[in-house]
Amino acid sequence: MPPPKDVVKIAIQMVGAIPQLIELQQVLPDTPRAPSPPHPRSWLPSRWQTKPLASVLKDVCDAWSLPNAECYALQYVDGRQTYITESVRYPWPLPSPASTVLASSPVPFSLQNRGEIKNGSILRLTTSPDQEAERLYSGIQSNNLDVKTDSLKKLASLSQDVTFAQEFINRNGLKQIFYIVEEGNATGEMLAHTLKAFMELMEHDFVSWETLSAAFIKKVVSYVNMNAVDASVQQLSLSILENMVPTSRFLFELVKKEVTLDRLLTHLQVTNTQLQLKAMALLIALLLAATDAERRDMMDYLREKNIRQFIHKNIIHSSEPLGDEMAHYLYVLQTVSLNLCERRMRTSMDPYSQEQRELLQSLRQTAFESESEAPASNFSTERRRSLCAKEFRKLGFMNNSNPAEDLRRSPPGLLALDNMVYFSRHTPSAYGRFVLENSSREDKHECPFARSSIQLTLILCEILHIGEPCSETAQAFYPMFFGQDHFFEELFCICIQLVNKTWKEMRATQEDFDKVLQVVREQITRTLSLKPTSLELFKTRVNALNYSEILKLRQTERLHQEETLAVPVLELRQRLKPELLELIRQQRLLHLCEGTLFRKISSRRRQDKLWYCRLSPNHKVLHYGDVEEGVHSPPIESLPEKIPVADMKVLLVGKECPHTKEKSSGKQNKDVLELAFSIVYDVEEYCLNFIAPTRYEFCLWTDGLNVLLGKEMTSERMQTDLDVLLSMELKLRLLDLENISIPDTPPPIPKPPSNLNFCYNFSHTEQ
Repeated sequence: MPPPKDVVKIAIQMVGAIPQLIELQQVLPDTPRAPSPPHPRSWLPSRWQTKPLASVLKDVCDAWSLPNAECYALQYVDGRQTYITESVRYPWPLPSPASTVLASSPVPFSLQNRGEIKNGSILRLTTSPDQEAERLYSGIQSNNLDVKTDSLKKLASLSQDVTFAQEFINRNGLKQIFYIVEEGNATGEMLAHTLKAFMELMEHDFVSWETLSAAFIKKVVSYVNMNAVDASVQQLSLSILENMVPTSRFLFELVKKEVTLDRLLTHLQVTNTQLQLKAMALLIALLLAATDAERRDMMDYLREKNIRQFIHKNIIHSSEPLGDEMAHYLYVLQTVSLNLCERRMRTSMDPYSQEQRELLQSLRQTAFESESEAPASNFSTERRRSLCAKEFRKLGFMNNSNPAEDLRRSPPGLLALDNMVYFSRHTPSAYGRFVLENSSREDKHECPFARSSIQLTLILCEILHIGEPCSETAQAFYPMFFGQDHFFEELFCICIQLVNKTWKEMRATQEDFDKVLQVVREQITRTLSLKPTSLELFKTRVNALNYSEILKLRQTERLHQEETLAVPVLELRQRLKPELLELIRQQRLLHLCEGTLFRKISSRRRQDKLWYCRLSPNHKVLHYGDVEEGVHSPPIESLPEKIPVADMKVLLVGKECPHTKEKSSGKQNKDVLELAFSIVYDVEEYCLNFIAPTRYEFCLWTDGLNVLLGKEMTSERMQTDLDVLLSMELKLRLLDLENISIPDTPPPIPKPPSNLNFCYNFSHTEQ
């Protein structure tokens, strides 16, 4: 008879003793559900236990003849080695505000992870969290440097556990950590362990960052600004400041004042990639927390200091491969920089602004007025107005009598005017050639410079996502952005000449304007997808992708996508579909067996913690667990957590996931919602939550999990794969029928003959 589902068999170890094998009853039937506690990976239901954990510990201690069972606790051997706890309401009496910087109001908190214990788990009997917290609290105050260093090292490790962290904070442990840092005697390894412990304790959000003392903050800032400091200390100090910046305006201004941009640029030039990463993280945090005016001033200063040159040389073209975190920060820096154009993009032209009218007139003067001509002031007002209108028409303005009307459209607003002026001033020969060349053409074949510039500016804003908020997960940056000052304007100069070139290749007229700009958009998009490393390389590739090449690419794609609609072919398609769907199912399961590296993301900041999940080769168990940075394919034995496929109940995606509902109070991030999915498993309906690294991984994992659940695959990637496989299979099957038309209907069945005399009457007599 199989054991009940609410009973798990576990092993308990202790140093120097024979392990114990016990059965632990987990859930009392027909008991009400208690509130769900927070958990780093999922929302796990909390229930009253049949046998209190204290009684279980007493039985274990009695078996080993250990007194004082209340001084012990159970802890996982593998993984994060967290303590086993059950639902307990901690009133958490915090010390008075006069003696510490902790928040003054008690924060009750419920901790429970006993329900997570699975069959076959291995636990360790160890000192209880409160005893360990008391021991380490005394140890970090020791006068013996070796004892103090070891205690801080152990504290940094154990502080990852929420139960221990609460016990340590409840003993006013943070105040002692502040004292060690503010005192200034700790250096090297001891200081690194102290800062690491502080980071881990603050990670649990028990204490507000706004309550930190000024002395502590200034000491951390000094480690960033000093040269003769251990690199690990500087990395931790930068991480602490990065976490402080978004929490309050006061802390942002303090860090911005104390840590100069010049100092961060110095850190970006070092060869230590981790130090570069932390410096870039702090820089990004400062930019995102700044107001629009402050962000503009900071970016202007960074531009003066050639930050792009530093990044291009020391990060992008470094000998070390670019990690995901750094790629994300470069994406954010690129987005923040490009979004500085948003204000001009959303500002319409004011016809009464003298400055804007002068910019508009400068376009006409650069193109048509020269020293040899008589100045326009010698003409009468009417003649001068007529001449200006004619010249604005040649420039390609639709409203030549009042060209400012063409720039009232927002977007692209004044950004289009800025681009045209930049083109005329920085490449005057190309500008004059564009305008004069089209002025001499027949009216119906001239390419309107101004109209093209306005539309091209809008296209570039859409392609580069100007005005859109930063994604929490995106990593798509353009290397050439960091190799060129005035990137947007220089890109426009290349693309406006591309418009003229494509216009001539298409032999376009005014009626073809939208078609030409659609081709230009495709040329730009296809070239950017190749990630050219410089604008020169972009220019070479985009000019090589002429109109005839675009037509060839479109034709090739059309041939790949087109399917004949003949009824026999559609019937063949339906017959092939089940076989190919099974092939896709096998591919999805194989991908789940290979596994994927997932990243944890919190609502407060982008996390650098990773975990891995993979399916067992027999497709019966899902294995997962935390991994270190740089581990790409850990063996299945190293993943301690397990979920039997038989216990999986349902797959949730998007807004249905509990970890996206957790963030509902803040700003929802569209990208995270599109990549989120959860597995509901076991009778208690636990959840394992995922945020896929890419949309491709999201599709493969949701398809594979649906296959395990016996449901249909629903992702768009499944439909794409099915279409590709069906297209290939149909073409192979119909290869012999090439150039033979397939009728829509089968040939008609002929009528029965009028007589059957042609049939031979076989008789037995002939035998």
